[in-house]
Amino acid sequence: MASRIELSDFLASVERRAYRQAQFALRDEESALDVVQDAMLRLAEKYGHKPPEELPMLFQRILQNAIRDHMRRSRVRNLWVTLLSAFGGNNEETDRDPLESIAAEDTGYLPSNPQGQLEQSQILGTIEREIEKLPARQREAFLMRYWEEMDIAETAAAMGCSEGSVKTHCSRATHTLTAALRAKGIEL
Repeated sequence: MASRIELSDFLASVERRAYRQAQFALRDEESALDVVQDAMLRLAEKYGHKPPEELPMLFQRILQNAIRDHMRRSRVRNLWVTLLSAFGGNNEETDRDPLESIAAEDTGYLPSNPQGQLEQSQILGTIEREIEKLPARQREAFLMRYWEEMDIAETAAAMGCSEGSVKTHCSRATHTLTAALRAKGIEL
């Protein structure tokens, strides 16, 4: 059972890395801070009684889920902002977006034309489906290493395996994804 001091020391030790992971995934400093704070609170509230050696894996899972939840909420919010904007009228009072106070996600990677946006969403959908087909351990290692930018040692600690296993899982996942995407005519 972790004491308050052990829990506090653990949270202090992972704070910067967790923030960096969230910031990379969300591309927004304020949202990243909120997500990390929520993850830390959840760990303290629900798993503070666990032994200190279990905290890194529990926290990593909580943080990943919090990031995904935030991304899902942002997608839904942006969808509604877009839909409501499209229904605006022609006079000055209805041209205003009712949800314009909500900041949209960074769209720096979005193509400017509808055809490009459609192609990009189809490619991303294909990539997501191929990632879902990976075996669980390969998918977990791949996402931690390349999506969350964790180093090999951090990934190994979070997964509870050796660094060599992480390298093997990532290599197999990369080769499988590359082959599957090439078979569908996608070159990245």
